[in-house]
Amino acid sequence: MEDDMVLEDTLFHSEKEFHDASKVNNTEKMQELIRKGVDVKAKNKMDRKALHWAAGAGNEQAVRLLLDQDTEIDEKDSFGMNALLLASWFGHLKIVQILVACGAKLNCENKNGLSMLHCAAQRGHIRVLEFIMEDLEDICLDRVDKSQKTAFHLATEHGQVEVVEFLIGMGCKHGLKDKEGNTAMHLAAKNGHTAVLQRIVETGLSVDDRNIDGLTALHVSTDGGHYECVKLLLDSCCNVNALTNDNMNALHYAAQHGFDREANLLLEAGVDTDTVNNQHATPLHLAVSSNHPEIAQLLINAECDLDASDNRQQTALHIAAEHGRQDIAEMILIAGVNLNLMDKQGKTCLDVAARGNHVVLADMIIKADRFYTWEKDHPSKPSGRQLSFKQDHQLETQHIRSVLWTLATKHLCRGEWKILAQHWGFSDAHKRAIEQQWTGMKSFKEHGHRMLLIWLHGMVMAGENPIKGLYEGLVEISRNDLAESIRQKANSDTTLPKICSAM
Repeated sequence: MEDDMVLEDTLFHSEKEFHDASKVNNTEKMQELIRKGVDVKAKNKMDRKALHWAAGAGNEQAVRLLLDQDTEIDEKDSFGMNALLLASWFGHLKIVQILVACGAKLNCENKNGLSMLHCAAQRGHIRVLEFIMEDLEDICLDRVDKSQKTAFHLATEHGQVEVVEFLIGMGCKHGLKDKEGNTAMHLAAKNGHTAVLQRIVETGLSVDDRNIDGLTALHVSTDGGHYECVKLLLDSCCNVNALTNDNMNALHYAAQHGFDREANLLLEAGVDTDTVNNQHATPLHLAVSSNHPEIAQLLINAECDLDASDNRQQTALHIAAEHGRQDIAEMILIAGVNLNLMDKQGKTCLDVAARGNHVVLADMIIKADRFYTWEKDHPSKPSGRQLSFKQDHQLETQHIRSVLWTLATKHLCRGEWKILAQHWGFSDAHKRAIEQQWTGMKSFKEHGHRMLLIWLHGMVMAGENPIKGLYEGLVEISRNDLAESIRQKANSDTTLPKICSAM
């Protein structure tokens, strides 16, 4: 046949027309091109010929026409797919039957080792499966592909409930493992196929089987955030505290990804909140590292060990301090934590926050440290306010905060804020942390302001009069004139609550 057109996609123009006609079942066009001498076996750059297209599209007339012209029925494309595999993949039962009747090789497979049984199972083509298993001979139900997956594995992995039911009914083996050690239960749980998972559980397959990484179905369903699967497995009495090869329990995965609903289920089922993985990290460490405050709060409410340290000897608060995570730090500080613990570098969480220039968080830790001391000294005295260590933006303290700003920036001389801090019980570590901040030659003004606001927090929490305390403090450092001036200024706003009233 003459064809003066340039090659297109490795095909002559007439050959491409022939392929296109086979895709849409246009047998008249195909016959016309055949009469002109087109090569019916011509392949495109994917080694796909017209028979492949017709079989994949389910075009019965085109397939029959091609089979009269092309006897090489089992030829594969570059993916290892032949006409029979394509027909099985796309669920064209009639085409499968035609090809089988014409002698197609039944045990063919593609480059991934998928047989026609695998193809039909993965895609959920139940009628094709019924034909394969009931009408054909020598078909191995549990044949594996190159990933060691059976048709049952693929059906569960892709959520094909009807196929799963059929294969179970045909007597497939339920507990076979693929190349990664996954059972069908793992694959259903990993992909969130609850209905399929339910059916597998009903077969009696162990819910605690582990894959090569030591993961159970509970681990993989939690890792994927599949709430209903997690619930089903817990209701099926799986081991909630099963550990992977990395010593991860399911709660580690929920914490790492911020899956609070799944974490709630695990906590209700009695999961160990303080299990440490190979990095010696608890779920709380992972929740803080990944910045999931909701999970952190759940774990704190479950009374997890806040002082547990990882392989760097860092507590969860060290990690929050390192990354400046104020919300999570607030939760931990309110719950109560040992602030004296040091990491491998000998740094407390306050040191870490100060070194990272997380000023607000450093101040929160100092406030908490001072509050813990006050609470220890006054065990029977309740705090005067709802506990918080964040920056104070309350209207009732606005005036006194303004006074403290003026005092720090206008009146206190260099070094005087540290004398006041010493009088009010600030530790050397507190003062060092405040001084870590550098804003220029007049940093001492900012340092003084921060110290005064931290002090104010303690006065408010203790329910004491800050004006009286400020007056007495200034007198103590021999600034009597300043004490009187500040007292008058602080008392100038009579509209505010009694917390800022005169002595």
